[in-house]
Amino acid sequence: MALTRLPRPTGRRRRIAVAVAVGAIAFGLLSACSYGSKADTTTAVPKASGPVTLSASSVRIGYFANLTHATPLIGIENGQFARELGGTQIKTQIFNAGPAELEALNAGAIDIAWIGPSSAITGYTKSGGKALNIIAGATSGGAELVVNPKKITSIADLKGKKIASPQLGNTQDVALLDFLETHGFKENAQTGAGDVSVIRTDNSLTPTEFENGQLDGAWVPEPTASKLVAEGGKILVDERTLWADGQFATTNVIVSQSFLKAHPDVVQAVLTASVDTNTWILANPAQAKTDANAALEQLTGKALSTKVLDAAWSELSVTNDPLASTLQTEAQHAVNVGLLKAPDLNGIYDLTLLNKVLTAAGQPTVSSAGLGAQ
Repeated sequence: MALTRLPRPTGRRRRIAVAVAVGAIAFGLLSACSYGSKADTTTAVPKASGPVTLSASSVRIGYFANLTHATPLIGIENGQFARELGGTQIKTQIFNAGPAELEALNAGAIDIAWIGPSSAITGYTKSGGKALNIIAGATSGGAELVVNPKKITSIADLKGKKIASPQLGNTQDVALLDFLETHGFKENAQTGAGDVSVIRTDNSLTPTEFENGQLDGAWVPEPTASKLVAEGGKILVDERTLWADGQFATTNVIVSQSFLKAHPDVVQAVLTASVDTNTWILANPAQAKTDANAALEQLTGKALSTKVLDAAWSELSVTNDPLASTLQTEAQHAVNVGLLKAPDLNGIYDLTLLNKVLTAAGQPTVSSAGLGAQ
């Protein structure tokens, strides 16, 4: 696998990308779909000029402007996805958190998404196993509880404080609620009221509200967590310490089952781009970090400082493995806090195409831990 397939975008292609983004904002050409988040935006990536012809004219991909979604951030920015998809146009939509993204998938507004496992579990179970499949891993780690050290120095100090999570039912929200329940705090999972006030806050707003004293802490993904640290916050809980070997799924890749059935060649091309991008990231971590920051700047209008970028990047790792063995535990966390009834996760994974891509790339295949589609 040639790692040189991912050069940083320069010259005409970068100018086109910038022009698309800026022009869309300036002239209102971005089609905004709220799906519960002001951060959601849609735009299109120009088609590649290669000879590849696939079964769909376009594929709609959702992800977040977070470093925990480094694979699409880098692979779409640097053109790897476009190269694999050839004549199939990529249409991207940016979200704040998984529940909003899941709503878009269910509404048929996106086909493939990078998303947290809690939202994937919810979408699969509430549809009776008919809405989606997890088809790959993406990221492990990269989520922390950061607090104001002037107000909170221990877990006991959380009582009576205001702690943010990105959205009701998203992966960090479930992790926070389960942590509080485990430590004896009484919470209403739906409203966030209780011994600790759980405030669902858009990641883009959390650092400002933390700095202004409106929040006492937040359980958030990277780079938001490191932004809070840069504002004087301290990490009270690194979520990696709560899992065996420090491994847990922060981000997976899901697909609409109808799209997978109709366009398996397109899904395979996306997975090939994802695997190639992850291989390049692991081989070129310094450049990958820079490229991810460049993509964040295009999406948010502001690059991360070197201090925040370095800290955030060190908290996570990319992986093709969806870490299926941790999914039942993540589901149980949602059950524990009352957000989900005991789910049947049989068939939630379909790793057939991923393992085909991994085998072709000479990489080890991954397991569905007995939860694979039949």
